Amino acid sequence: MPGVWDPLSARIVQNAGFSTAFISGFAVSGTLLGRPDVGYLTQTEMAEVAQRVCSAVPDLNFVVEADTGYGAPMTVRRTVELWEQAGAAGLFLEDQVWPKRCGHMDGKQVVNREDWLAKLRAACDHREHLHVTARTDARAVISLNEAIERAKMARDTGVDALFVEAPESAADMEAIATALPDITLVANMVEKGKTPLLTPAELAALGFRLVVSPLSLLLASTQAMTRAAQ
Repeated sequence: MPGVWDPLSARIVQNAGFSTAFISGFAVSGTLLGRPDVGYLTQTEMAEVAQRVCSAVPDLNFVVEADTGYGAPMTVRRTVELWEQAGAAGLFLEDQVWPKRCGHMDGKQVVNREDWLAKLRAACDHREHLHVTARTDARAVISLNEAIERAKMARDTGVDALFVEAPESAADMEAIATALPDITLVANMVEKGKTPLLTPAELAALGFRLVVSPLSLLLASTQAMTRAAQ
């Protein structure tokens, strides 16, 4: 799933032959606000972008980042409603403390397990069709073992996919896949991030089925614009 942020980037992805794209919070924060991915972006701003992109490119499936759900379980239910009204196919819901940070930045914090699990249950109970991915950032904050335990607990809430963010080696990724063999796993391929960049074939061999490249198009486009401006 390439990361997109507006109808133009989404149409480029569709024309390249993809069936699914990811509306990236990092990319939207950068392009809409000119600010880094450290919690500036609001629920309604993200919903408005999702609606604009989904309606402009209706044949593409969009997974839309939902950060921490923007509040308590009640607010998560509202987020689910807004994402479905916008036309999203799915969302990512993470366990960071708000304001969150990009998963490959330092200085993150995570909420306690039960607070996150309550949000996941709210999302799964309230959705009509959204594909729900549970994302934990506990690998960097606490330990790999804690991240895997959280992912196992999230699996039991009824989510569709699990995303252990920022594993730091292929060995980390293998441990995640070994511990969680019975559910779709997400791999996040971020240039200059904490996770080694692997090919889709290598990720599939490890057991990852949903691959996100959230920044590739944004980095390429900003580099091209910088050269043109200079």
